[in-house]
Amino acid sequence: MEGSPIHILGIETSCDETAAAVIRNDLLLSNCVASQELIHRYFGGVVPELASRAHQQKIIPVVEEAIIRANITKNDLDGIAFTRGPGLMGALLVGVSFAKSFALSLDIPMMEVNHLEGHVLAHFIRRETEGNLWKSPTFPFLCLTVSGGHTQIILVSDPLQMEILGETQDDAAGEAFDKAAKILGFPYPGGPFIDKLAANGNPDSFAFPHPQMPGYEFSFSGLKTSFLNFIHSNVNRDADFIDRHKADICASLQYRIVQILLEKLTRAAEEYKIKDIAIAGGVSANSGLRAALLMAGEKMGWNVFIPPIEFCTDNAAMIAMAGYHKFVRGKFASQQITPLARMPIVTG
Repeated sequence: MEGSPIHILGIETSCDETAAAVIRNDLLLSNCVASQELIHRYFGGVVPELASRAHQQKIIPVVEEAIIRANITKNDLDGIAFTRGPGLMGALLVGVSFAKSFALSLDIPMMEVNHLEGHVLAHFIRRETEGNLWKSPTFPFLCLTVSGGHTQIILVSDPLQMEILGETQDDAAGEAFDKAAKILGFPYPGGPFIDKLAANGNPDSFAFPHPQMPGYEFSFSGLKTSFLNFIHSNVNRDADFIDRHKADICASLQYRIVQILLEKLTRAAEEYKIKDIAIAGGVSANSGLRAALLMAGEKMGWNVFIPPIEFCTDNAAMIAMAGYHKFVRGKFASQQITPLARMPIVTG
């Protein structure tokens, strides 16, 4: 019936989080995440085969919990949104296969979602407890999407029309954080450890290189190599170098990465004359980046949009939100669909 609420189940299994969420239109009813952090910590990073097995074990109970928390039944669902890519192929396969089977059993449509588009559209999730306190950007806006494997500046003209203005050509910002943390001997995931220590350090203590890339492209592999050489050379001279300078090292590295990101973002905002600026992805939880973006916003006159922490890291609420927009426009997926380890964002 026209005007009836639309219930969408979102499923996210692109890497090491098994997640399911339910939304009613744009209102979040439940958001459940089963983390695999302890599974991968011993190896210092995500092991694809272990991630796939964990998804297989957790997908059914997580989906069941999301439906129960939403206070609905499976028969109330109008559609199922799932992450098709990008991500680990084995992990994606679990989510895609489950979504296809569940949708077929309920005779409801499916919506494929690009994981990165989901991060962008997380800005439009509404929660009952927030009222109108959390505002969403208006179109068009720029979104700096920074996660473990991706760094992109995206021009967002519509929920289903996004254009990548520039992206990393090698390592992403999140990889630079995590690899630097591993060099320093921090446990996985190491990015949050750098963020925490950086708060008590001096960002001017050490100067790390600022890669020069054309346009809005990024590169962090050289910074990572330079950081590795910096640590090795100093530790060879002083075995206690890391322990004695840990906070300053972290603050200096974080400052450089944030500076690289915001320099490109500022140029894009000026060229495209856009004042609504957003960030998304796991690295958008970094306190240094969040603070620097707010400061830049005050200086440049931007309207800055920063998602709550729970929507920065991988979650299914953002997948459900993206699926909702596809549902209302009739953009449904076929039962013949397969996951994609690499997947372009929508351009219209």
